Amino acid sequence: MSSSTGQAPTADSQTVLTAASAPCFVAIGGSLRPNSLTYRALEVVRREFEKLGIPLHLLDLRQMKLPFADGSESYPDYPDVEVLRATMKQADGIILASPEYHGSISGSLKNALDLLSFEHLEGKVFGLISVLGGESNSDTLNQMRLIVRWLHGWAIPEQIAIGRAWSAFDEQGNLKDENLRQRFQRFVQSLVTNTSKLRGIPLVTRQ
Repeated sequence: MSSSTGQAPTADSQTVLTAASAPCFVAIGGSLRPNSLTYRALEVVRREFEKLGIPLHLLDLRQMKLPFADGSESYPDYPDVEVLRATMKQADGIILASPEYHGSISGSLKNALDLLSFEHLEGKVFGLISVLGGESNSDTLNQMRLIVRWLHGWAIPEQIAIGRAWSAFDEQGNLKDENLRQRFQRFVQSLVTNTSKLRGIPLVTRQ
């Protein structure tokens, strides 16, 4: 057993994380569609985490009742606000995934982030994914990077934009393009490695 903070664990090694030191990873998707392609992308991410033996907690906005953010400190009529805040506060690494609507992030994701503050997100490490119906571009990714920077978070260099997402997955939810699948793998490895480094939580791997 060897300690490693310089290299990301791979699918060929078993990652052993103790309860006292394991980094917590959370993903949140900004789509409310029942058959969301954004959540298909997050399922690909979840499977990559599973290969590393690392749990990924998924916050599904489709199953949460959140109010429009109005600047209030508390929303007593909406208990899911506290669920959102508590989950994000304990996270070390966070994945934000959003469909691109009119060249921007979705309103549901922006509203969820507006319900949070520095105490929930400052110093966290972020990985960013955008899902597009048309050609791939960086507009939504750049806007998420701006938000992360304003919240004093760290966005990893690796990012993913899935263009023509309606044709990107097979019937089992797997990515058709092998290069894109490998990009997801590198994305997850980078998030794990950089979260370990920036949050000061060493990862222990067993070959």
